[in-house]
Amino acid sequence: MDQTPALTHQQAYDLMAGMPTPEAVRRMEDMLLQLPQIDLQTSALVHGGMAARTIMIPAGTVLTGAQTNIDNLCVLFGDITVTTDAGPQRLTGFHVLPAAKGFKRAGVAHADTWWVTIHRTDLTDPEAIEREMTDEADRLQTNTLRLAQRTSEAIE
Repeated sequence: MDQTPALTHQQAYDLMAGMPTPEAVRRMEDMLLQLPQIDLQTSALVHGGMAARTIMIPAGTVLTGAQTNIDNLCVLFGDITVTTDAGPQRLTGFHVLPAAKGFKRAGVAHADTWWVTIHRTDLTDPEAIEREMTDEADRLQTNTLRLAQRTSEAIE
């Protein structure tokens, strides 16, 4: 039986060194997709022309995010080393980060971490919002694992 070697945390840190390009993060993502996947418990909320997408990242998880088409805000609580617009940073506790469109993140969670991405939209359908947010909607976990997205009703 062919065994895919696990990606160690040190290998993940090495791949995230400096300011990785979206292509470099995508290569890391391709390696990670060869490993067993977990449910990041995605939920979505649409309200007042804004969309919020929340995931809970368990401690020890190495992950990548989608390359975004829209400037957004990232709100997080936990302990994670992640590529930011200013390069890789270890963020502990509560943080709000600006995130420029075109960026693709990679991270390693040191403790359970909640991550919320918020952006402006006129849409209300979660799948349409995913397609608006990124050209990589087909690579989002809600699509790759065919998971049911927990969605709150749009409040008008």
